[in-house]
Amino acid sequence: MLYSKNEVFGVYGMSGFGREVMPILREEVLMFGGSVENIYFIDDVVSNEEVIINGHKVLTLETFLDITADKHYTTIAIADSKIREILTNKCITSNVIIFDVVASNIVKLDEVEIGSGSILSPFVTLTSNIKIGKGFHANIYSYIAHDCNIGDYVTFAPGVKCNGNVEIGDHAYIGTGAIIKQGKNGKPLKIGKNSVIGAGAVVTKNIPEGITVFGNPAIELTKENLKKRM
Repeated sequence: MLYSKNEVFGVYGMSGFGREVMPILREEVLMFGGSVENIYFIDDVVSNEEVIINGHKVLTLETFLDITADKHYTTIAIADSKIREILTNKCITSNVIIFDVVASNIVKLDEVEIGSGSILSPFVTLTSNIKIGKGFHANIYSYIAHDCNIGDYVTFAPGVKCNGNVEIGDHAYIGTGAIIKQGKNGKPLKIGKNSVIGAGAVVTKNIPEGITVFGNPAIELTKENLKKRM
């Protein structure tokens, strides 16, 4: 895709992850003909004074939309997946194009299908025959192996290791350094929607919807289980 000098781009979110995403977006925009002067942070809480972070102005969505441009693009760099979905729909309603931000050094092999609005950070690896929904975030050094099916608005924190034949439901959060054991052909290991996998957890069996697990092997986060692991 080629961009024009009359198109504007935003990173929605100016927290730590947004600031990590910005240089990836900037490299992508400049590579395909866009202008660095047309790249902004977008945030809903902005003071009346001009705010500049890492060389880019911070605008509200309304101010961003007021810029005269052929097209408005943004990526949603918000870790909370529910808020990410709300902001995605808000932008789409406002005719803002949600686009993918992909680091130049990721590895993507055969037959990988990814929905719109993904952010793939440096050193992410996607092997073969993988299906991923919209709004996916993969932080640095995460990987997904063969024959995995990932839902919408799933978040991988840094260093997640998702092995083959795994299904992950919508809005699941996989914490830093978590390891998901390989499932079987025709019998994938399943992680339910809205579930949270704690940092460093080792998932060896199916995880139901809406629960938080921790530890090795991963078990549900309850007071009783915490006492057992102490």
